Amino acid sequence: MEDQGVFYIDNFAIGANNKPFIIAEMSGNHNQSLERALQIVKAAAAAGAHAIKLQTYTADTITIDHRGGLFEITDPKSLWNGKNLYELYQEAMTPYEWHKPIFEYARELGIICFSTPFDETAVDLLEELGAPCYKIASFENIHHPLLKKVAATSKPVIISSGASTLADIEESLKVLRENGCKNIVLLKCTSNYPATPENTNLRTIPHMREMFKCEVGLSDHTMGVGAAVGAVALGARVIEKHFCLSRAEGGVDSAFSLEPEEFKSLVIETERAFLALGEVQYGVQESEKKSLLHKRSIYVAKDIEKGEVFTTENIRVIRPGDGLHPRNYEKLLGRVAKDDLKKGTPLSWEIV
Repeated sequence: MEDQGVFYIDNFAIGANNKPFIIAEMSGNHNQSLERALQIVKAAAAAGAHAIKLQTYTADTITIDHRGGLFEITDPKSLWNGKNLYELYQEAMTPYEWHKPIFEYARELGIICFSTPFDETAVDLLEELGAPCYKIASFENIHHPLLKKVAATSKPVIISSGASTLADIEESLKVLRENGCKNIVLLKCTSNYPATPENTNLRTIPHMREMFKCEVGLSDHTMGVGAAVGAVALGARVIEKHFCLSRAEGGVDSAFSLEPEEFKSLVIETERAFLALGEVQYGVQESEKKSLLHKRSIYVAKDIEKGEVFTTENIRVIRPGDGLHPRNYEKLLGRVAKDDLKKGTPLSWEIV
């Protein structure tokens, strides 16, 4: 895989030949408790996440408090059915005053902390806190004033592609690049909550990387870790997954979030998938040389007297592998033994 060039988020290297960067998305799973938010940071760090991600907005910076039309959530399948948008965002928001203690606690634990800003004022706050990068949500990836503000920081930007046309993505990346952003990670994303494996379409990942000349990843709303592992095999080097302490305890995104033990598995298995990619390899590896002895070869299967003919009864292709290669089996049939041969003797040309 061609390396587009390594860059760093804090001290973590992002690149085609570097292990995947795994982000635990807190979202609103703190259930409006700072104590719970800090517990989530601690659990994410313990699970091996490389980063914890917040969302920085208020209900007023996203929408207005209004009823009717598209302001109402009326989909019976939605996790948020019956609320209006303003109520949803009031419940899900992470208060601005929590950001500093969360960032500080993450630094204490050695886990990277950053956020998704939803308007320009959120960027100002995150700059004050020293955020090392920015995430742009799928629903904000056409918010050009926000993209320009984020790009002007010159920090890496991770941007999701959910519910976007090819033209939308191309235009958004152009805005970022023209306004000072040099390091971009484009995430394949399906904006369903939860998403299904069938609508995840991981084959898009290598295509995105080739088309947009940037690192790529997956913002994963499916259950389990299978989609993320598959994404890494296809070139994803950033994986974002929602995270909670317990789905049973609820939270705005808990239904499609991983619990700590599951997230630990995500970190382990995505890194295994990355390490397993290796390179194109044929032939016997150094680590396999001892295993050659466990392949098959031609052995004496019954005692054979000098001058006796080799037959299918007295020689066989068996394990271990220190006799003649099985390709010689038919050549040996009908030939004779030079000496007496005991059962269990590996055949060689010297004794034929």
